[in-house]
Amino acid sequence: MTDDAALRSAVTAAYLSLAGLLDGAGKERWDTPSLCAGWRVREVVAHMTMAARYTEEAFMSELRACDYDFTRLSDAVAARDGALPEDSLVAGLRSEVLHHWTPPGGGVRGALNHVVIHGLDITVPLGAERGAPEAAVTTVLNDLTYGGGHAHFGVAIDGRALRATDLDWSYGSGPGLSGEAGDLASALCGRRLPAGRLQGDPL
Repeated sequence: MTDDAALRSAVTAAYLSLAGLLDGAGKERWDTPSLCAGWRVREVVAHMTMAARYTEEAFMSELRACDYDFTRLSDAVAARDGALPEDSLVAGLRSEVLHHWTPPGGGVRGALNHVVIHGLDITVPLGAERGAPEAAVTTVLNDLTYGGGHAHFGVAIDGRALRATDLDWSYGSGPGLSGEAGDLASALCGRRLPAGRLQGDPL
């Protein structure tokens, strides 16, 4: 998946899938611990939907207040905005502003990685199907491996073989790790998955 229009369509579909999953969900689901350490589902959604609530000027004001530390900003906004009403958070997932947002320097592929990875942070612990189609997850896996994205998360894959069991995708050679494509993507982002979801030597 390389065409920007196709990528943008996949981004929108992934956000809308999450909105459908969470619309009307009970407090128990919203308060489920996500794969993002320290964040529940509601904090992940609050983080994902920042662009729907903050203009660039407002975002930069928040960033200055956090001494330009994006991790600190993310934690602060997730904690604060995670307390918003659930229907407001769902509305953010459906926002056209969000669907057309791209991370600084990341382009549409960066936006796809953002929604797919954080979507998995939510769907895996909820036991739900991932919202992103196979082509989108394959693109993310390629970006995390061949594109070097794993290094951003401190994950080493040199001399490793990775294989998806639910679609036609593999990477490298050496000690193997296999599992569903979404689980491999989560592992490449340093997420701690429930036991038994991956088979082989852990990353």
